[in-house]
Amino acid sequence: MTFPIIYVTLVLIFMLVALMRECMRPGMILFTAVVLLFVAGIINTEEALKGFSNKGMITVGLLYLVSEGVRKSGILERIVFHMLPKKDATVTTAGLRFYPIVTFISAFFNNTPVVVIFAPMIKNWARKMRLSPTKFLIPLSYATIIGGMCTLIGTTTNLVVHGLLLQEAKDEAAAAAHGGTEGILMRFGIEGLSMFELTKVGIVIALAGLIYLIFFSKYLLPDERRSDDEVADQDLAPGMTRHEVLLGNRFPGLGKTLHQFDFFRHYGAHVRAISRGGNILQGDFMNMRLTHEDTLIIDADDSFMKAWGDSRVFWMINRVGDYEPPLGRKKRWFAIVLLVLMIIGATVGELEPVKALLAQSDFVQTYMPGLKLDMFFFACITTIIMAWTHMFSARKYTKFFSWDVLITIACAFAISTAMTKSGFANFVAGNIIALTDIVRGSNFGIYIILAALFFITNIFTELITNNAAAALAFPLALAVSEELGANPMPFVLCVCFAASSAFSTPIGYQTNLIVQGAGGYKFKDFVRVGIPMNLIVFILTVLLIPVFYDLT
Repeated sequence: MTFPIIYVTLVLIFMLVALMRECMRPGMILFTAVVLLFVAGIINTEEALKGFSNKGMITVGLLYLVSEGVRKSGILERIVFHMLPKKDATVTTAGLRFYPIVTFISAFFNNTPVVVIFAPMIKNWARKMRLSPTKFLIPLSYATIIGGMCTLIGTTTNLVVHGLLLQEAKDEAAAAAHGGTEGILMRFGIEGLSMFELTKVGIVIALAGLIYLIFFSKYLLPDERRSDDEVADQDLAPGMTRHEVLLGNRFPGLGKTLHQFDFFRHYGAHVRAISRGGNILQGDFMNMRLTHEDTLIIDADDSFMKAWGDSRVFWMINRVGDYEPPLGRKKRWFAIVLLVLMIIGATVGELEPVKALLAQSDFVQTYMPGLKLDMFFFACITTIIMAWTHMFSARKYTKFFSWDVLITIACAFAISTAMTKSGFANFVAGNIIALTDIVRGSNFGIYIILAALFFITNIFTELITNNAAAALAFPLALAVSEELGANPMPFVLCVCFAASSAFSTPIGYQTNLIVQGAGGYKFKDFVRVGIPMNLIVFILTVLLIPVFYDLT
């Protein structure tokens, strides 16, 4: 191995260990890796920074604002409220009515707000029906994940891969313009992912996943072993209500104890207990260091919800009452219309006849030569309309971004570039292909390669984060396709599905952490229920991608 390969390998090992041990937030860990690659000359200044101006990363940021506008409309709550049984409910009948609509919504809406909105609603509904909430909350998270697999905007993972494809296609075009050889993406005419590029495989995965969640997962899910009932009515002062809040990435007290961080002074609420990994911490919890996996059980008055109910300092797991004024009737429906138009516009704009029409239009080429009707274009327009019509607070718009996710994505582009430039990606791809000697002469070999690529990506996802996993596996997918001289799209889509398949641990996906706090689940609950989901996605991805996508 050459020095660049060895150096990149060591940096990646450092990054993975730091992410697994949660030494810092993922964004800072990945930025540290970028700096280490930059100072060693593996990547230059432009390559280190290009992720911060990438269209895919900025699209993710815009969709956070669009999601906030739709969330405030209250339409989602109304839909699910009417779908839930009002009497004689069972776990199966409720799942039949509820999970499919959640999966559909998640195909076009950011997963995290969906779970934040629905988890308290499902928890309260289940208790009224005398059913255990723990039979529903993990399936709620999984339903949003498999829904997000079906479209470009269903999850940030797909948008990250889309952004990486756009950047790679741009780099290949620039190299070809300077006399370089034609790149693998140029050879197959790939510029990015269309809105429904993943739908052919994704919808089969979603249907199979829903069957498992509705009819079989209840046998693996625990009964409610712990809830906030243990501290629900202890010493509750008049005028106070009890809430559960999952600490967010922006919570300033992470890594500190409650003695070091005065929660009441900052938020005007008293901490009554801390839940971690499904258990109420015993003993002197005031001297235990807080992590982003902790759920705090707090007592607060009405002012707490008004001040912090829609913040990203923590996620509200058990909300009491309204904490923000709802949008008017016209604005509620206008928000949904804008979302639908954005999706339709981005879908139609990517069609080849529409692209050809724009290219042949003298008016467009003369006066609007840079016009491209893609997701970024329509997300920009939708965001601005929502801001100026006050569908979300334009004065506080920055708090709706998940900055750590955006920084993680931006840094991931530089790390992906380093893996390609150093030769690390080709080295690993060669070893993946070496798994079988018949790969070039038999279709059976491609299943082995897809399985290996899925397995590597999925391990990354379960141990670190979905976005970082997608960025790490993307150059491997391109390197494999180059080694084989095959169409890159099947391998890229394999990375998309594998990076989203964070079912077996609570740490791979934000939605899993939210339901863990809401349901008091233990780590082993995710392992028991999640492994069958991982197998379902793994088998269908590997078997169906060669059926739906040509390799040559």
